[in-house]
Amino acid sequence: MKKTYSEQEVLQKLTFLCAAAEHCSQEMMEKMTRWEVPEEVQARVMQYLTEHQYIDDERFCRAFVSDKIKYNKWGQKKIEQALFMKHIPKEIQQRVLGEVDPDDYISILRPLLTAKRKNIHANSSYELNGKLIRFAMQRGFTMDIIHQCMEVEED
Repeated sequence: MKKTYSEQEVLQKLTFLCAAAEHCSQEMMEKMTRWEVPEEVQARVMQYLTEHQYIDDERFCRAFVSDKIKYNKWGQKKIEQALFMKHIPKEIQQRVLGEVDPDDYISILRPLLTAKRKNIHANSSYELNGKLIRFAMQRGFTMDIIHQCMEVEED
């Protein structure tokens, strides 16, 4: 049997969660849906969390983008996909991703390609470059960033 939570318990759990780490509104909605919280209670809780700045999708987006670039070494496309999955509005995504300096992506991708180049077995430079490009694309980097890094790698 599933435990049901009162509105106050839901609010307490979610405020504690949001105070501990950044979360987006979609994550909170998913939690409340899993807990089978009625929609009208969900609406009141979300309003409270937003008004008291426990949840701010733009602040979440900034932290998410920064962490994914710095720690996960993801490119813009992979970050965009993850933000889409978290239902972050497109205008917030574009604003936050637009603030990222393309040189940040280049400084992340160059060492990744250098390390990957050492571990790839290829019969030709064409095959090697193809594998490196696929690797970079899987990490979410755009072709223009990949080409800038590949040109330097080949010199």
